[in-house]
Amino acid sequence: MDKAQAERRIQELRQIINHHNHLYYVLDNPEIPDAEYDKLMRELIDLESQFPELIVPDSPTQRIGGEPLAAFKRVTHREPMISLADAFSEGDLRDFHRRVTSVVGDQVEYVVELKIDGLAISLTYENGILVTAATRGDGLVGEDVTHNVKTIKSVPLRINPPSGKFPSVIEVRGEIYLPKEGFKKLNEEREDMELVPFANPRNAAAGSIRQLDPKVAAKRPLSTFIYGIGYVEGIQFETHHEVLEFYKACGFRVNPHIKLFNSFDDVIDYCMSWREKRDLLPYEIDGMVIKVNSLQFQKMLGSTAKNPRWAIAYKFPAEQKVSVIEDIIVSVGRTGILTPNAVLKPVNIAGSTVSRATLHNEDYIKEKDIRIGDSVIVQKAGDIIPEVVEVIKEKRTGSEKEFKMPHHCPECGAEVIRIPGEAAYRCTGVSCPAQIRRSIIHFASRDAMDIRGLGPAVVSLLLSAGLVKDVSDIYFLKKEDLIPLERMGEKSADNLINAIQDSKKQPLSRLVYALGIPFIGSKASFLLAQAFGSMDKLKAATYDELIKIPEIGTKMAESIVTFFKQEQTNNLLERLKNAGVNMEEQKRSEGIRLLENLTFVLTGTLEKYSRNEAKEIIESLGGRVTSSVSKKTDYVVVGKDPGSKYDKAVELGVKIIDENEFDKLIGTKQ
Repeated sequence: MDKAQAERRIQELRQIINHHNHLYYVLDNPEIPDAEYDKLMRELIDLESQFPELIVPDSPTQRIGGEPLAAFKRVTHREPMISLADAFSEGDLRDFHRRVTSVVGDQVEYVVELKIDGLAISLTYENGILVTAATRGDGLVGEDVTHNVKTIKSVPLRINPPSGKFPSVIEVRGEIYLPKEGFKKLNEEREDMELVPFANPRNAAAGSIRQLDPKVAAKRPLSTFIYGIGYVEGIQFETHHEVLEFYKACGFRVNPHIKLFNSFDDVIDYCMSWREKRDLLPYEIDGMVIKVNSLQFQKMLGSTAKNPRWAIAYKFPAEQKVSVIEDIIVSVGRTGILTPNAVLKPVNIAGSTVSRATLHNEDYIKEKDIRIGDSVIVQKAGDIIPEVVEVIKEKRTGSEKEFKMPHHCPECGAEVIRIPGEAAYRCTGVSCPAQIRRSIIHFASRDAMDIRGLGPAVVSLLLSAGLVKDVSDIYFLKKEDLIPLERMGEKSADNLINAIQDSKKQPLSRLVYALGIPFIGSKASFLLAQAFGSMDKLKAATYDELIKIPEIGTKMAESIVTFFKQEQTNNLLERLKNAGVNMEEQKRSEGIRLLENLTFVLTGTLEKYSRNEAKEIIESLGGRVTSSVSKKTDYVVVGKDPGSKYDKAVELGVKIIDENEFDKLIGTKQ
């Protein structure tokens, strides 16, 4: 067979195999036996082996696990993957409906979907080809798991809508899950190999996708349901239901139980009907999702820093079990709050063994009259966090013991106080090891200052040796301080010092998050850094200024003001500043004037930035990035080995710049 004949047969085989993949993995309606499918696949593999130049990224053979990955890259989502607010009762749902109608009026349609218990994923397609699959991460930045997701056969490697509507870029959002039967089989295999079984299907799915070796993911029966959309370019939709129909036409797996309603009473009835039917499904669900159908209404309703206002997740009532409180112990958190925790007789709830449950605070314990030795009803709040629901007082024998909060910190012995108006007790020790250790671990964590090598074990060593007393001390460590520490050789010491130095360049948003301001997560930190531009301006921000930021609520604003009033906060920031830690964010107000209304196209391999980083910079400075060159394009940024976009720019006379010119354009100092 010559190359031309092979090319024709390869194209034919790809079409046939993709057709049968869609029937089997998306529609659950296979037409041919497995043996015949395997024969077609072997023929394609053989032909591509003979003519490797004919292999393309979206070939069915490219789903097979490749070489193990060294690590996961970061991926910045073009549109944030924010999580949904929860509803636990009919009253919560009706409150949501009232909030919606107060903004958009009474004529509202809702799409109701099953809430699949799996791992959220974002699939980016450019010109119909899957280019990136990323986890949710912190909602702004996720992990690149493309190699693993490509092994899932219900994920199309290429989309080709029959309608002719074709997006140049689209972020497809959905859930990766493990069916109940597949989960059972996987755990049986793990037990046979004397490995610890997975706690539940969600953990198994997440563990499978985060394997460094794609061959592991390829062996597991993972599947998907697609339900949402992020960034999109080149196509417009009017409703969420239209988006889902588009996905079906493109070959994605969309849940068959999705319904459209114009009556909220019908929405509630449908949600409640699945409380009893959930166990009949071949996969796990933990609730229902209600979304406003109109995309225009969604835009009008907007979002908070954490949740969209146009959608809500109704969580099914939690599974409850009876256990015994064997002891109550107190832990000290990063901010010095003492939290009582119940040590339980182990019990299996919602697929995992529970032996601890938070008791929140002393008021909670007194309100429920919880005592050591009590038989109690335990559940997982939202199917995640174990909690004690109530005491079974009829089972008391008289041997139960009342619990009292300690007067001194169990970690450092300092006095414990309860601040008027607060339910929590706090340790007053300024050098409490529990607080310092947790604050340093948080400060160095991946989503904060990202100091590689400064994990919990190393932090404990530094504290034990008296080398650090707060996070600012990190930046005054020397190599000779580290080498004497246990398991800290010369190379490890060099690596850690370099990582500490590199962290000084992190953007202000990372530093704000790293400081651990109560109620301020990574998304809110990003918004604050963009709004104020520098640590000095953020420190001086008033409550009224903070509350003007739409996503910053009253509780968050009060926490920020209180945090920056503290003398120890200012002392810490002064030391960090003296150490050379960056205290500035790219100036958004100037950036908007720099790149406002300018359109960019990126082509070739950039040395200083990843494609996503360059795009993020342009958009943060008011510009726009598109995937194709036209007369409306203002700049084409060219890296190594540019493609046809460079030729198109030359043809149209569009301004072409390299990375150095790009740096000057965005105001980066050389």
